[in-house]
Amino acid sequence: MTIAVGERLPEATLAIFEDGIKTVTSTEVLGVGKVVLFAVPGAFTPTCSNKHLPGFVQHMEDFRERGVKVACMSVNDAFVMHAWGESQGVPNDLLMLADGNATFAKALGLELDGTKNGMGIRAKRFALYAEDGVVKAIQVEAPGEFRVSTAEAMLEAIDA
Repeated sequence: MTIAVGERLPEATLAIFEDGIKTVTSTEVLGVGKVVLFAVPGAFTPTCSNKHLPGFVQHMEDFRERGVKVACMSVNDAFVMHAWGESQGVPNDLLMLADGNATFAKALGLELDGTKNGMGIRAKRFALYAEDGVVKAIQVEAPGEFRVSTAEAMLEAIDA
């Protein structure tokens, strides 16, 4: 079942690259304050690299002005997420979260089965806004779409 507005983010283990791989919990990095989490099906893939992540990088100051922390998540390992972040010029305050086994994506009910395309289980393309770990807005893309999970769409959802 997909997480819904009013529900608390589930607890799961994620990884970040911080002078090596560091294990963190979803509650630790997403459970306090105002947070936007956006997920992409894969680092270095076309829409993710050309539109989704760059849009959030471009609008980081808008999120900072609203006191919102931003995190990007993908079902990749922490080394890949770190390399992707470096290649995209991601600022240090945009968290690059690795959900290597899709544990968090599954806990959210937002996993995508990409096995027919050789990608295994991934996260659907989505974005959510949470305050103190409680979902206030969630926007999940239809397959092949890129409209409702953009940085601009999330800024509108926060301001609504």
